[in-house]
Amino acid sequence: MQGTFITYYQSPVGLLQIAGTGHFISEVKFIDEQEKVTAADPGQLPPLAIQAVEQLIEYFHGQRRFFEMPVSQEGTPFQQKVWAELMNIPFGKTISYLELSHRLGDPKVIRAAAAANGRNNVAIIVPCHRVIGANNQLVGYAGGLPRKKWLLHHEQKIAHGVQTLF
Repeated sequence: MQGTFITYYQSPVGLLQIAGTGHFISEVKFIDEQEKVTAADPGQLPPLAIQAVEQLIEYFHGQRRFFEMPVSQEGTPFQQKVWAELMNIPFGKTISYLELSHRLGDPKVIRAAAAANGRNNVAIIVPCHRVIGANNQLVGYAGGLPRKKWLLHHEQKIAHGVQTLF
């Protein structure tokens, strides 16, 4: 399939819109039900779309820690670098925005790194929710802080089998 697709998955923390092509996933975002547009006929979805939904289901059921699918989103070279670095944050772990800027090679880019993190269009799969503020503060998440808290707790519970402070 050469064209693009849009499909939806009702996750435990809200409706996800998943978009892409037969070659890559370009968007996973939380939406309100009233924003929902008509999804592609499941029989018309490329195998990658079905794989994305299946892997998200496995993630939410605690059976998947890593996503295995091609992702592509438009952005500047710096944004691409930030998004690639997000993929290196282990499941069940968090880092601060300052640590993210250090990983990028320059602590002075902390604000730019935070801005790029906020422009990530592939929620959960590119784990921008794993970046937190100083002193373990939950700050900034396009899906809303309650969802960020839920996702972090979900991952930490599975990874460590313990309750968290979030």
